[in-house]
Amino acid sequence: MRRARRTDRLSFSGVLSHLGGLAVVSVVLGLLVGGLAIPFAGTLGLTARSAAERLQDLPSELSADPLAERSLMLDARGNVMASFYDEYRINVGLQQVSPVMRDAIVAIEDYRFYEHGALDLQGTLRAFIANEAGGEVVQGGSSITQQMVKQTLINQAETKEEELAAQAETYERKLNELRYAIAFEENYSKDWILERYLNIAYFGDGAYGIEAAAQHFFSTSASQLDAKQAALLAGLVKNPVGYDPIDNKRDARERRNVVLSVMAQRGVISEEESLELQEQALGLRVSDVPNGCLYSTAPFFCDYAYNYLISDPSLGETEAERRRLLQQGGLTIQTTMDPRMQQAADDAVEQSVYPTDQAIGALATVKPDTGEVKALAQSRPMGRDEEAGETFLNYTVDSEYGDSAGFQPGSTFKAFVLAAAIEQGVPLRTSIESPQTLEIPMQEFQTCGGPYTSTDTWEVSNSTGSGTYDLYSGTQQSVNTFFAQLELQTGLCAPYQLAKDTGVTLTNPDIERVPSFTLGVADVSPLEMSSAYGVFAAGGMACERRPVLEVRGPDGAMVSAFDQSCERVMEQGTADAVADIMKGVQEPGGFGYGAGLSLSQESAGKTGTTQSNRAVWFVGYTPNLSTASMIAGANQDGEPQTLNGNYVGGSYISSASGSGTAGPQWKLAMGVIDDFLPDAEFREPGEEVVNGDQDAVPSVAGSSISEAQATLEAAGFTPVVGSYVDSDYTAGTAAGTFPGAGTEAGAGSTVTIYLSDGTAYVEPDDGEG
Repeated sequence: MRRARRTDRLSFSGVLSHLGGLAVVSVVLGLLVGGLAIPFAGTLGLTARSAAERLQDLPSELSADPLAERSLMLDARGNVMASFYDEYRINVGLQQVSPVMRDAIVAIEDYRFYEHGALDLQGTLRAFIANEAGGEVVQGGSSITQQMVKQTLINQAETKEEELAAQAETYERKLNELRYAIAFEENYSKDWILERYLNIAYFGDGAYGIEAAAQHFFSTSASQLDAKQAALLAGLVKNPVGYDPIDNKRDARERRNVVLSVMAQRGVISEEESLELQEQALGLRVSDVPNGCLYSTAPFFCDYAYNYLISDPSLGETEAERRRLLQQGGLTIQTTMDPRMQQAADDAVEQSVYPTDQAIGALATVKPDTGEVKALAQSRPMGRDEEAGETFLNYTVDSEYGDSAGFQPGSTFKAFVLAAAIEQGVPLRTSIESPQTLEIPMQEFQTCGGPYTSTDTWEVSNSTGSGTYDLYSGTQQSVNTFFAQLELQTGLCAPYQLAKDTGVTLTNPDIERVPSFTLGVADVSPLEMSSAYGVFAAGGMACERRPVLEVRGPDGAMVSAFDQSCERVMEQGTADAVADIMKGVQEPGGFGYGAGLSLSQESAGKTGTTQSNRAVWFVGYTPNLSTASMIAGANQDGEPQTLNGNYVGGSYISSASGSGTAGPQWKLAMGVIDDFLPDAEFREPGEEVVNGDQDAVPSVAGSSISEAQATLEAAGFTPVVGSYVDSDYTAGTAAGTFPGAGTEAGAGSTVTIYLSDGTAYVEPDDGEG
């Protein structure tokens, strides 16, 4: 094993003792140049003394940097889900290499390795004689230490020029290698040098190092290699391409047999065993080692986790440094992906939307109380075959970690207006008359800096009828005009900020913080919506979503930990009330009930359908898991288009909806996942939340409309002008309100002012005869 080092850097002390006198250096190095054919000491006019001086002048420092090694990504149960590498290498200790493999490489490459120093004079002269006799280079003269130095220089080259210089057949390169080799022998044990050599050597077909070679060519480990396998691998390092046993079986077998003969000559195996093994086939059991997320068990989760890591500054100052660490650092990346949930999500999407459909199905699942992302699935597989529906666009995550711009979420955004209203004290049974169509001047909406600056009128209509609704029934039936008026009460600022606080990426308030916010006009991803609804499940705590728990180095030491990070963004009572209200969506009377979206345990959720039916959603959650389901119309480039008139998952879509199209996909996944979730129930909202802040509605009958509005606003209500009714008040004045005067109503709630048509009006007597 490695000796204790005398210095931090490789020194050149003791050079003379290694060579036994530098008088022979010029001759020996001359043999090394040009295939061991042209002595340089005479031809270049170098004396033994000048060669020694040049040797002393060369740099003596060569750090033994860690070798590039493949990184592994694991799922939550410890299964390998992906590997990443620039060079497929798995570094192992010498004791993890079978003795016969160690003996085979020494026998064929440098059989006196444990007897000589950095330079094997006998081996060099013997190689020169053999090469001269054969008329070509048939034996190498470099020791294992010299070969290891050469590979180290190549491995650590930072430019193409440095890489070429490390392989150039020049005197300078050979002399440089020799100096470093002497220093390595001075500072390290023979076992350490052999171990590094076995780990750094290239064995061909993408396998770097002995462990990777054993796994690739024989589907075994380096510790289990037998004599026949060891002979083949030992023979490859001389010419990994020429002796490639996959493409050049005959040459590989001849080379293997040469090694077997040498092994017998050196006493590694018997002559009888050598002859017997030479008659046998190569015995390959090739295992291809996947590289990257394309071959992952969960490609788009892997893609998200990889991009998450290369965006994290704890892994390097620049993205290039982080990427290099992932590709070369031998890391073990522990993700949050639950393979059971991932399989359920994959199956659900596969059954719901076909890869070549003009639509995308996607699911994202988050554990609310930790922020751990448990599954990501989409209908278009990862790959380059567009005709097969493959893509590299990750539709499940936001644009920071994927290339998709997202899709509008429709009425799923009503949850943020609902939560903002409850947070502001609006009673849950607050009633609002909600007509089929409603026109609201946009400037009546309050935003963060005052009234919304527009002279336009927003016309909003229902697809579900009209009537009087409270927060329960208005949400259950997803009534647009109800939520438009509720948004008048909350203002635009509060629900917009709440959506951001729960994890939705909103960056352009000019087009997002608008009156139609409640109808979901911002582009979002399934993961954002799953994470946001998870806040309701977690009692108002927003936990930063994370696909990775920790990253460890090849020695098991912690490189970076991604700890749970949660903060309160709404009151517990608000989250409880939202859950209580949105349970109704899956109960009788709710859109989700007819689609069979209920589970064996309590769940809540909200449907969403966008304009022109370009995307439909169902975002639902239990107390311990949140899942967003999206099916969006899109061409192969991901550009939105209507779902209507297309076949999705083999079924013709005449009119897509959140409950009837996206909901079943959610149920397919959650119906399976529900079986292994712990049973839990939502908390009932407290009485103070249910009742909210109550105030009596003042009487405004007979007042002008402007006076009535001012009176109601002063009392803390949001006035809305309604229709004309029969009344004995002057035409055009306030005939009354809903809720009526004296009724206790939630602070800030909408009060509709009815206009008198004057039909029962009687002119007052002026007293003249």
